[in-house]
Formats: sequence, structure tokens, C-alpha cells
Amino acid sequence: MQPRNMSMSGVVDLAAVKAAGEAKQKAEQARAEAARTGAAPASGARLVFDVDEAGFQQDVLQRSTEVPVVIDFWAEWCEPCKQLGPLLERLAAEYAGKFVLAKIDVDANQMLFQQFGVQGIPAVFAVIAGQPIPLFQGAAPEAQIRQVLDQLVQAAEQQFGIVGAPVDPAAAEQQPAAAPAPAGPYDAALTAANDALDSGDLGGAIRAYQNVLSDDPGNPEAKLGLAQAELLSRVQGLDAQEVRTAAAQRPSDVAAQIRAADLDLVGGHVEDAFGRLVETVKRTAGEDREAARVRLLELFDVIGADDPRVTKARTALARVLF
Repeated sequence: MQPRNMSMSGVVDLAAVKAAGEAKQKAEQARAEAARTGAAPASGARLVFDVDEAGFQQDVLQRSTEVPVVIDFWAEWCEPCKQLGPLLERLAAEYAGKFVLAKIDVDANQMLFQQFGVQGIPAVFAVIAGQPIPLFQGAAPEAQIRQVLDQLVQAAEQQFGIVGAPVDPAAAEQQPAAAPAPAGPYDAALTAANDALDSGDLGGAIRAYQNVLSDDPGNPEAKLGLAQAELLSRVQGLDAQEVRTAAAQRPSDVAAQIRAADLDLVGGHVEDAFGRLVETVKRTAGEDREAARVRLLELFDVIGADDPRVTKARTALARVLF
């Protein structure tokens, strides 16, 4: 039997969650302002960048766990490339960080050209969570490209919880130190909710986080706090031995695997929880697969998008979905 006053101590840091949430809100505000004014955001210099074979791992594969990376294969001698390239660059600025654009000169990077199986240029691919996805070939009409990009952004968010571009560290270093943020309108309510969570009052914490979200549905700290409280509430009263025995004996029972993953996470076995659900997604289909995938995304939220274990699991999820 799990104790009533279970804590997420050692699993997630509420202070870090709050800081990350505030950073995310600032980034979203910057993107919204950039979209309103038609200008690129402060990190716009890194919304479009050249990539070579040496930097591909970090600039494309690693970054694709945080933001969809669109790849433009081009060459100086390619006339259609000269039409498509500027259009993609303009759209990268317009989408204001919902994807980033990596430009690869095929003449200088033949290995990448071959690894992606490019048949002709211009050719456009995307990479999400480390997995390549062909988008289109040739200088497609702008309306068609926008439709493809919208679908890409939507898939990245809905299937993997990947939203928005990270701030370019070089650009951030050039910015003056930010003044301390003023107290937000929900700070007192969030403090009370966090205190309730820490004290084991899960019902009170859930209600408090829900109250904040009813007024501010996008509040990141409330969303993550609610995910934690709901996780602890789900495992409260479970018999750990029975849950693990059922999961071991019935690997095709999705509900049993989900319950075991919840217990894994609360027990600090983060990679075990993620791995269990990735395998469940891999061997199921339809509603069962969707239930496992959604629970996995919920557990990602509990841990935090910046955690390397989440990054690794997103990549594994992409491999079994595509």
C-alpha cells in the first residue's frame, strides 16, 4: 500500500518547474509579439541556420527533441532552390519559433544527402525527436507548404508535446540581465496548491490547481502541478505488488502497464516508466496505443521537458510511431 503523504521529492523540483514555466511564457509572448509586428524574435538568427555533417548531431538531431527542425536540401546551381529557400526562411520567421530551418548544401555534404535518400533538389524533410520525415520535393506553392508546416507543428505538439524553439544561448548572452519578475496574479494560489501537494493533501492540491487553470488555462506551473497531484492520486491505494505482478503476467493489458508506469515514476524509476509505455505503444494499436501514448506525454509533463530522460524517451516514442 502506498503511504498517503507521498512526495514528488527527488522526482521533480517545483521551483524549477515554476522557473521553466515563466521562461516558456516569456518565449510565447516574444513569439506572439514577433508575429504581430512581422519581425523575427530575438533568437531569430537561429531560426534559420546552415548545417554541415560535423554539426548535424547537435544542430538537428538533438535540437529536434525541443522543436521541429525543417531541413532544406539545396545547391548553388539549383534554380528552384533559389525560389524555395527564401520562402522557407520567410515562413520560419513568420512562424516565430514553431519550427526552425536547417539549410544543407548538398555539394558540401554528400553523406547527409545520401543518408536521407534525397532523389533530387530542392528537397524538404523534417526531423522530430530524432526521426526524419519527408515533407515534399521541388518548389511547391506557398499554400501547400503552409499546410504541410501546420500539420508538422500540430503533429509535434499532439504526438510528442514538442512546442516552440529554444532560445539561442548566444543571443541570450547579448541581452541585458532581466529585472526580477513581478508577482503574478496566481502566485498566492499556486503557493497554496504547492503546499497542499507537499503535505499530501492531494484533493486540495488538485482543486487549487484546477481553480488557477479555470482562469488561466495555459498556466504552466498549474498544469504541471496538477499532473503531479493527479499522478499521486492515481497511485494512492494501489497495491504495488499486485500491480507489478499483473503487469508482468499480462504484457498486453494496457491498463496494467499504465498503472505500473505510474508506480515506476512515483518510485523514482523514471526511465523504467517511460520504457514500459514506449514498449506498450510499440506493440498496440488503436485506442490502446493512444491511451499509452497520452499517459506517456502526461508523465513527460510531470518530469519536465528539459530532463534528458524525457528527451531520450521522446526519441524512442518517435521511432515506434513512425
